Formats: sequence, C-alpha cells, structure tokens
Amino acid sequence: MTDRPMLIPIAGPYRSGTGGAPAAMAADLSRPEAAAWPVFDAGQVPVTGERIAPPVPRSAGAGPTDPLADQVLHPAADRPLAHRDAVLRLPGDSAGAGQDAATARRRGLPVHHDVAQIPRRVTAAGGAA
Repeated sequence: MTDRPMLIPIAGPYRSGTGGAPAAMAADLSRPEAAAWPVFDAGQVPVTGERIAPPVPRSAGAGPTDPLADQVLHPAADRPLAHRDAVLRLPGDSAGAGQDAATARRRGLPVHHDVAQIPRRVTAAGGAA
C-alpha cells in the first residue's frame, strides 16, 4: 500500500513482429490500453510509452517505422518514466517492453506480470483511492 499514486508504465509489444503494419501496431496498442483501467481502478497512474514517445519522431517528420523512430522512441518513453514506481509487463515478445522491465529491475522496482499483483491504494477512510 502506498500513500501516493504509483506511476506504473504498462509495457508490452507495440512494433515488434508487426512489420510496421498500422493495423498490427494498433492491435498491439489495444492490450496496454485495456490494462490501463485496472491499474487506474487500483488507485495508481497507468501510462504507456506508446502514448508518450510517438510525438517526438512525428514532430521531426518521421513515422513509427522510420530509422529515426528506432533511435528516439525508447529514450523518449524512458525519460519521463524515470520516475516510475513499478512496471506492468504484458505477455509477448517485445524488445522495448523487455528493456522497460530490465530497467525497472536494475532500479530495484517491482515488475508485475498481472494487474492483480498491483497494490491497491487505500484512502484514510479505508476505501480504494
């Protein structure tokens, strides 16, 4: 239990194995989005790097499969998430999600593999936050 909301990145496949196909990437993105509600409902703050990072290469005129995206997507997502409290690692092959989990472990942070593992935040009155 924590007294403040935990910032919990939801890490899962986004571009890996999609060949850059927009429909496949959108399908991959639906999985972390589906996990966002249970994290929020537990009183925590869900975030996905896939929502944080894409404006960086896009503002440079690059798409998600452009070589520039390969250079900046992971660092752009990781910088604000340096303040993370844990990671929710969804199943599936993904270099970026694996990197997120490894970074969390190096920092001594928990890596959850199921939303049920995420601590529920409780208010002073005893209810969920």
